[in-house]
Amino acid sequence: MNAVPQLKQAREDRVALAREKFFSRGVLPEDDVSPLILRSWSRCRDSGLDPSNTRAVDVAGRGQLEESRKQSSRLLNLASGVMEHVFDQIRASGSMVILADLDGMIIHSLGDPAFVDRAQRVALQPGARWDEASLGTNGIGTALLERGPVEVFGSEHYLDRNVFLTCCASPIFDPHGELAGVFDISGDYRNPQRHTMGLVRLSVQLVEKRLFEHEFGKHIVFAFHTRPEYVGSMQEGLIALGPDGAILGANRSAREWLVRQVGESATASFSDLFKLGFGTILDRAQASAGDLIRLGTKGGGEIYVQVRGLRPLPLAGAVEAEDTRRSADSARSADAASGSGDRLTLDQLDTGDDKLHRAIERARRVGGKNIPLLIQGESGVGKELFARAFHNASSRADGPFVPLNCAAIPENLIESELFGYVGGAFTGARREGAVGKVQQAHGGTLFLDEIGDMPLAMQTRLLRVLQERSVTPVGGMKAIPVDISLVCATHRVLRDAVANGEFREDLYYRINGLTVTLPPLRERSDVATLVERLLQAEARESGRSGIRISPEVMRFFETYPWPGNIRQMHSVMRVAVALLDDDEDEILAIHLPEELFGADPGCARADAPAGAAIVAAAGTAVTAESVVAELAPANVARSLDEMEMEAIAVVMREVKGNVSAAARRLGVSRNTLYRKLGRMN
Repeated sequence: MNAVPQLKQAREDRVALAREKFFSRGVLPEDDVSPLILRSWSRCRDSGLDPSNTRAVDVAGRGQLEESRKQSSRLLNLASGVMEHVFDQIRASGSMVILADLDGMIIHSLGDPAFVDRAQRVALQPGARWDEASLGTNGIGTALLERGPVEVFGSEHYLDRNVFLTCCASPIFDPHGELAGVFDISGDYRNPQRHTMGLVRLSVQLVEKRLFEHEFGKHIVFAFHTRPEYVGSMQEGLIALGPDGAILGANRSAREWLVRQVGESATASFSDLFKLGFGTILDRAQASAGDLIRLGTKGGGEIYVQVRGLRPLPLAGAVEAEDTRRSADSARSADAASGSGDRLTLDQLDTGDDKLHRAIERARRVGGKNIPLLIQGESGVGKELFARAFHNASSRADGPFVPLNCAAIPENLIESELFGYVGGAFTGARREGAVGKVQQAHGGTLFLDEIGDMPLAMQTRLLRVLQERSVTPVGGMKAIPVDISLVCATHRVLRDAVANGEFREDLYYRINGLTVTLPPLRERSDVATLVERLLQAEARESGRSGIRISPEVMRFFETYPWPGNIRQMHSVMRVAVALLDDDEDEILAIHLPEELFGADPGCARADAPAGAAIVAAAGTAVTAESVVAELAPANVARSLDEMEMEAIAVVMREVKGNVSAAARRLGVSRNTLYRKLGRMN
């Protein structure tokens, strides 16, 4: 015998017994019905509702129904498509798909004609109010009161006349956590569908997602989940954020997560949730649009976030985004150079060079003592990396680290970038305004790179902020208190800038609590260690293992002047790994960028190999352009295509037909070279 009818009959018998206990004997049948149904029955009885009530249900007239639909027009418009899709899935099952408003009034329904006729006998139709107080325990009214999914099966309905129904319903919440309505699927209890409640839950998720997107389609949205594969699914959490990081709205999944993080607090702020600052996360998202960002929470866990709704940056912002990207690349390099993928620390930067070790020890002594740090050094020596490590070693490590490159922002925009602005403060400003870097760094560290290039007018405003510990956005009247640790960096000699009137003396003494100078790579004794760590980091990024550097290349690296310092070394490692063929595991001179062999001889160390010897070690790197240039004078009458083909033939002969080696020497991809060779055959 089929087990499904047996289970259904057993449930019917159990509910019938429960009704007899409750209505005839006044006994609470706790073992026969769910606590939810029992709560509802108790509410109905306590209100004096008669289960045998046969009074006709009031059905709103056309005018009143249209008014109710108008009041719920947004919900109705966004849910109608979902209802039609669901009805297509359950057509001919003897069911109805129903949408009700906050009062329990049915404002829209779709159903099989045969069942609709029976449903209308109990006023299960548009215009009828199915609140629990009027019609007892039922899917729509009870879901509204319980604020959660409800299944009411047959005789679990309070009124006798409704016991032929089975109803699965779930409330719909708007992005602010307020009830918006109810989604319900009702049918004949003798023909229950196993997956009806699952279909109702999924439908409500779709409607709530549409409500969220309708209201916050133009806002910054954090889509997140504790598991990265769920970001982009119906299970993702969605939080809408204002330009200052204020939480404007959240979907149900996000609200449940927020409650786990900060309890039922209605005033949770961004800084209450995450270790990184809002501005830092947005900068990272701008630099890698669409990527997942792993964020640590102040509750000790982590989530994966995709930032949506970021507007394209203006020209100045694009410059800053590029600088942010370079900073992120450098940060990854430093993590790799430390031999750890964890948060960068001063210990990890201490790789054996005496000069760097002294700078680290000096900085370590003032960490957490609210003493401004000034970092000096050439471009690319890792000033921002040092600042990040200093921040991570301080008591503010869980707060935001907010960088701003003063040389990368046009003078007319740096004020708004640094101090923020209120809506409408100037032409082209965002309507809602924007939070500046100073305010974003509240509770953490503000890092001003290349502060020596800050305009004098901005120096005056920055000095006032540091003195008063508050910031007033452009166009605003109210000063906002800020608590920041300040770290600055420059490649300039600020004492000379002060003497020349290019930098305020009072600001210089304000930011110069402790000065540390980072040595350039050409003066460091730990080059080999850095090379190895950066190489292994790039290898991991590329999914490679077992890559090594030839002794000749390592000797070259140790004597090369590195005018671009760590940033240049990182780039060289990336190119070298990319140029390795799948069957190659040793980096040779032919895998290095050609720019290395054109370094300024005046910058080279005294013991560096001569330029000609370096080029020879690289296998006499050439380009198609250089060969064409040599051929052109004697072959003026031939086309450029012909000369290019001859140049390729020359290189192919020199490398004995090795296409990969030829492509590297010609500076083109293998696919491009294969295409050109195809034209030669």
